[in-house]
Amino acid sequence: MEFPEFPSDETPEENEVFFHFEDVQFDIPDESLIKEWLVDVARQEDTPFYEVNYIFCSDEYLRQVNIEYLDHDYYTDIITFPQEDDAVYGDMYISSERVAENAQTNGVSFLQELYRVMVHGVLHMIGYGDKSPEDEKTMRDKENVYLQLLAGKANK
Repeated sequence: MEFPEFPSDETPEENEVFFHFEDVQFDIPDESLIKEWLVDVARQEDTPFYEVNYIFCSDEYLRQVNIEYLDHDYYTDIITFPQEDDAVYGDMYISSERVAENAQTNGVSFLQELYRVMVHGVLHMIGYGDKSPEDEKTMRDKENVYLQLLAGKANK
């Protein structure tokens, strides 16, 4: 499996968000608002935000990434590959098929679920986990707070 070429420098730029599409395609409305929101999440968590590449792909593509790099043979909605501890800097692979299925299961729109998964990845890079019930509750609470922040920005 070949990974896409991403912009790379010795020192990452601050507050950079890039969207890449592998074997899927869809529109992300108001990309600049989404980028601003993600940077604001890190700012509110007092964490530096350097650069994030969101790579949107199919279930099967992400499953292959999961197998090859993490030795896990199952489908998931997101895999994060942080480049630095204590900063938002790295790559996030998101299965749009998983997002669509989760949206239907949870009774929300595709975009609402997509934004939840996107901020979930940022929260992972900040240091939040979701393996224990307590950590999962904290993660969900944080996701909800930051989805409300996005809603507030969108309504301005």
